[in-house]
Amino acid sequence: MELYLRVRLAVSEGMTKRQAAKHFNISRDSVAKMVAYSTPPGYQRRLPIRRPKLDAFVSTIEHWLDEDLKVPRKQRHTAKRVFDRLRDECGFVGGYTIIKDYMRERDQRRQEVFVPLSHPPGHAQADFGEATVVIGDVEQKARFFVLDLPHSDGCYVRAYPAAVAEAWVDGHIHAFTFFGAVPQSIVYDNDRCLVAKILPDGTRKRAALFSGFLSHYLIRDRYGRPGKGNDKGNVEGLVGYARRNFMVPIPQFPTWDAFNTFLEEQCRKRQNDKLRGESETIGERLQRDLAAMRPLPASPFDACDQASTTVTAQSLVRYKTNDYSVPVAYGHQDVWVRGYVDKVVIGCRGEIIARHPRSWEREDVVFDPVHYLPLIEQKINALDQAAPLQGWDLPDEFATLRRLMEGRMAKHGRREYVQVLRLLESFDLADLHAAVKQAIQLGAIGFDAVKHLILCRVERRPPRLDLAIYPYLPRATVEKTSAKAYMRLLSSDAGEAA
Repeated sequence: MELYLRVRLAVSEGMTKRQAAKHFNISRDSVAKMVAYSTPPGYQRRLPIRRPKLDAFVSTIEHWLDEDLKVPRKQRHTAKRVFDRLRDECGFVGGYTIIKDYMRERDQRRQEVFVPLSHPPGHAQADFGEATVVIGDVEQKARFFVLDLPHSDGCYVRAYPAAVAEAWVDGHIHAFTFFGAVPQSIVYDNDRCLVAKILPDGTRKRAALFSGFLSHYLIRDRYGRPGKGNDKGNVEGLVGYARRNFMVPIPQFPTWDAFNTFLEEQCRKRQNDKLRGESETIGERLQRDLAAMRPLPASPFDACDQASTTVTAQSLVRYKTNDYSVPVAYGHQDVWVRGYVDKVVIGCRGEIIARHPRSWEREDVVFDPVHYLPLIEQKINALDQAAPLQGWDLPDEFATLRRLMEGRMAKHGRREYVQVLRLLESFDLADLHAAVKQAIQLGAIGFDAVKHLILCRVERRPPRLDLAIYPYLPRATVEKTSAKAYMRLLSSDAGEAA
């Protein structure tokens, strides 16, 4: 620019272009350009780049790259691979740089251009992310649900063992409770837990559980294009934010509930932040979101997967690759199953017959030992080999009671011990444990004694004894008394004294 200025000043002060070219040791064309333009115009290409060695092969390259769209991204042509194939298969004699420049320009021409979006209050975006966590001393993958309110950047995060349909719905329900309101619409990706099928016209056939959830809360669902995460870019960014800020270092918690309590507190603390380019905090802008959202319905949606099946001969119910026990009285009967994110509920007709914590393993068997006690009482020889009782962690006093019962009553003592265990069908383990300890202390070794003691403990009063189970006791009938009878006796005594 310094030379540019000096040449223009010299010519303006009377120096000819020829003299200026000689004086400044530049060409007369350069002097003419400096005089014509107040600032350097720069280089401008007037004709497209000519690649005579490549032009004959452009259609072949385009065909290969178009076919790449049908294969996995990591197995598509690079510039080096295109060059090698052209040279080996098509007789190309040009250099690698020509191919590299062509493919770079082609990629630039095809890059997507985006429209800046504004987000009105009352709408949301939802997605799932993945992170490593330690729950109960076990390192595992957590799938965490994220709901974002793009207008205010308010968020809710909740973690689950798996990103199943029940987790999607349960995450929404907890998010709505957290905010105290329901968004008007939510943008999703095309996760198979939500979308059963994308029809040719672009509409979505929703999964049954998700469709019922939307109907319950009156939410308008919208979906991004398949494979286009930028269609819901706010929540995509929030997934990464939550992983980097809420889950570093690797979270360690005793239970999933404890971890989710921590995540909820982090979401609440984030509402005090003021993001770049905003004059208000997230919490202040959140008020506009909440004002535009719908109120919560009278009752929450029941976030469970439902299935029907038949109980096996071993009193097991198959659900999602795992088996869960039910009472033996329901063997071979038709039952219904409700799978929640944390439990499995099994029922027969209108009655709930079993509840289990949900197992996220594969081919796992979840037993409740109490379910099998009536059958073991009948088949007492199976007591020590019964799989449902293996690993049943009972207090030491139960083993002591069994030893004393078997020592006094032999095989019948084993059956009475199972009858004691069957009291768990009606009473808590803590109450039964206390009754067993008391029975051992009193030397009352028998089912009737333990039952009597647990009734005393639970009802807080001496129970009424059933004399039918004590045939060796003499029977006596005691009539009810009345206070009036005593008054007559007093009146009689008074008359004789007179």
